[in-house]
Amino acid sequence: MIAKIIQGRGFRGVVNYVLDKDHSHLLYADGVRLKDKESIIQSFVVQQKLNPKIVKPVAHISLDFSVQDKNRLTDQFMAGMALEYMEKMGYRDTQFIIARHHDTDHPHIHIVINRIDNNGKRISDQNEKLRNTRVCMELTKKYSLYIASGKENVKEHRLKEPDKTKYEIYHSLQSAVSKCRNWQELKAELLQSGIKTEFRNNGSTDKIQGVRFGKNGYEFNGSKIDRACSYSKINYQLQQNERLQQVQKHQPEQPVWQDTIEFSSIVESTTSALGGLFDILSLPPGHDENQEEVFRPEAKIRKKRKKGYQL
Repeated sequence: MIAKIIQGRGFRGVVNYVLDKDHSHLLYADGVRLKDKESIIQSFVVQQKLNPKIVKPVAHISLDFSVQDKNRLTDQFMAGMALEYMEKMGYRDTQFIIARHHDTDHPHIHIVINRIDNNGKRISDQNEKLRNTRVCMELTKKYSLYIASGKENVKEHRLKEPDKTKYEIYHSLQSAVSKCRNWQELKAELLQSGIKTEFRNNGSTDKIQGVRFGKNGYEFNGSKIDRACSYSKINYQLQQNERLQQVQKHQPEQPVWQDTIEFSSIVESTTSALGGLFDILSLPPGHDENQEEVFRPEAKIRKKRKKGYQL
């Protein structure tokens, strides 16, 4: 579950949007007259006048859930989640409405809250973004909701610039880093996709502290594209690629099972460091997961012979 919070000046526009949307319906409300839409708007406006100095009395919150949880998300469950979210965020003792929309693949609800509470005091928005992130993750884990990994649920065909270019660079990096052993090779590979690479040095020294990628007139720090695209993460991946090639090049006479163990250790360390973004290494073709068991009896035999046992 994720939440997006928008502050607004007036209630008419947001109430019209929330209640007039196709296939929308009201789930829950408190502190407003429900005779019709106009009575809801006027209820908000009347309480807003308790503190006319507040320029933005509207809190419009969208709670979005993963399509993976769609079968679980009944109206009752989603309304309960909204109420618990509001309580944890400190939206108490005030007017609000909760409505569900059905215009997208992923389930979501809209909450309209009056930041002027029933006593005429403004509900604080201090550190609201940080609190919002924490509360959403807390509720997601509490109710075992689906947690998307990385950028998997982004609808890229809807993206506009500069996000569109950012994702193009992201996908190019995913492909290119897996093929390269050093930054020279990576820069050349990315250039074929129209992506320029520049390093950022630490002050006036030659020490590299960051990397920027540019395309279509836009430039992004690697870490802004994705955490796994930072200079240090990519540099580590390139080093692992080089190490892997050296292992394969200089140990051709080793038994297959020994080479496989070395190969697996590289894969494990690389995947752990990058969180699986560049999950491009796999076990060699024909590798048998039970090979280790085949060699264990021999190890036991050698051990017993060393101690003088007769077989």
